[in-house]
Amino acid sequence: MSIPTALGFLGQTLYDVVDMIWIGRISGAAVAGVTIFAAVFWSVEALNEIIGISSVSLISQSYGAKNLERTNRVIEQTLTFKALVALLAMAFLLVFLRPLLGFLAPDEAVLDHALDYGFIRLFFLPVMFSSYTVNTALRCIGDAKSPMMIMLFASVLNIILDPIFIFERIPGTSLPGLNLGIFGAGLATVISISIAFTIGFYLLYSGKRGPKISFKGLLKLDWSIDYKLITIGLPTGFEMLTRNVSWFIAMKIIATFGTVAVATIGIGNRFSGLLVMPLLGMYVGSTAIVGQNLGANQIETARKTVKATAIVGALLMGITGGFALLLPGLIMRMFINDQTVIGLGINMIRFIGPGTVFLGIFYGYASAFGGAGYMKPFITSSVISRGCVLIPLLLIFILALHLPIETIWLTLVLTDATAALVMYFAYRRGKWESKRV
Repeated sequence: MSIPTALGFLGQTLYDVVDMIWIGRISGAAVAGVTIFAAVFWSVEALNEIIGISSVSLISQSYGAKNLERTNRVIEQTLTFKALVALLAMAFLLVFLRPLLGFLAPDEAVLDHALDYGFIRLFFLPVMFSSYTVNTALRCIGDAKSPMMIMLFASVLNIILDPIFIFERIPGTSLPGLNLGIFGAGLATVISISIAFTIGFYLLYSGKRGPKISFKGLLKLDWSIDYKLITIGLPTGFEMLTRNVSWFIAMKIIATFGTVAVATIGIGNRFSGLLVMPLLGMYVGSTAIVGQNLGANQIETARKTVKATAIVGALLMGITGGFALLLPGLIMRMFINDQTVIGLGINMIRFIGPGTVFLGIFYGYASAFGGAGYMKPFITSSVISRGCVLIPLLLIFILALHLPIETIWLTLVLTDATAALVMYFAYRRGKWESKRV
């Protein structure tokens, strides 16, 4: 379950990395622009997460109980709800995007790049949310290979389109490009996401994978399901909102060091995302297995799944983090030619690479709560790690004591370590074992 999912996510993140490499060839300001847009854009991800995590529990447990009719209805309602929520989020960001970006942007060039990249992404927000749903639905019924192939195809397409759309001449060739700059990077992304959604929707609509959705079901609301889609994931949505708001504040503090610092953390985010993607694949696979086993009342198998995910995740991150610790300069030069950014980023990689071990532990134990539909530990973890560690330490270290930027990297690692510890103790309490949706 987890390996195909991890490969699919890895392909998606590989695109994110290549995307940042191409954008880094434009300028450091372009990298900074994409970074601050991401800080604002992912604030609405909490809305997607509320419905998404609820759907994982509902779909996997319905399928585990062999209730195909209910499985179909949950998938239909998830698609409909996500589209409506995405439209609301799009309307909000269209109004407030410029002032929010202006609050973070170190200079006008960075703001211009963020807006050029951002508006095209906003208009396709409903498609992006829905693309998550079709992949999630397929994984929850045990089909991890189809989402993997869809995501890998979309990532390869994105990687091919990027240089064609961004540059006047395609790098390494004499072929002309469209010369759309940073806007071209955003356009390539939305095209790839739209095609991926179309393929996944066809698989669910055709019934080729078991469940079979209908347009009639998409147009009819079922409050008995919709209520659970809203309420089950509220704690996780709140956790993600807390995470994104705290990161927004952190980005403002980082921006006090200038455009170079913003570009550096942008590269750090893409690189750490590459390291973490196998973890997310394991988390999604483990969550579906835990949900199915809880639906079948196989508690011991659910426990073994969670423990295995945590152990393998920590070991995997230890290995990849070790390579990052040894090759920080090479990693930074992959993304950008700016020597100032490279110099600043080397120390950053040395911190965040090994620090991903804590994320391995976090996602391993978190899979218990995702499968059970018991999300309160996510809130506790977020409030403690970010409200009591990340923001207070940044305020003290940077704004009060005026310590060097390296203390930011250390604070990020301490934040992840705290989150992992909280999640472990929540797992040991065992409340998730008796939860059903």
